[in-house]
Amino acid sequence: MQAQAQTDKVQLYSGQREVKAAAWVEMLKTLRCPMRVVWVYRRRQSVALMTTDLTLSVVQLIAYYSARWKIASGFREIKQAIGSAHTQTRNPDTVSNHLHCCRFATAVVWLYAIHLPKAPTRRYRSKHTTQYTFADVRRELSDFIADGDFGVDCPDGTRPPRKPLISLVMGLVA
Repeated sequence: MQAQAQTDKVQLYSGQREVKAAAWVEMLKTLRCPMRVVWVYRRRQSVALMTTDLTLSVVQLIAYYSARWKIASGFREIKQAIGSAHTQTRNPDTVSNHLHCCRFATAVVWLYAIHLPKAPTRRYRSKHTTQYTFADVRRELSDFIADGDFGVDCPDGTRPPRKPLISLVMGLVA
């Protein structure tokens, strides 16, 4: 099918990119309905995308799958980077509370990223990616918290007050 592939411009990952893809419609025997199969050809590999929504164009289908990938990577960040995958809780309310705390922590990190004067430095640089990752922002936030100006204690009058946690979070939200 690569010989029949056409090149189209698709909005992917915050930019217009040229994508080489071939599409055709097949009958899906298990569901007894037609299905569109799109092969996207990349440099070293190819990816098959499938849908039963025949109203979608090839460009729309590729854009939808790329957006879906961003959502999946966001959940991966919550599970791995924040630590929701390592919980030992069994009670449904406890699991729910833990996930709420993980999402809150993720929101705080991204709010911190919004307020940064410049983009954080990439830990693992690549010539193909220029955007920073959640781990880069989280590392920068942890460095900020680790410096000497941060604390959750009350000033006793002998030392200057430090930035409490709640003030930092409210400053990010405001």
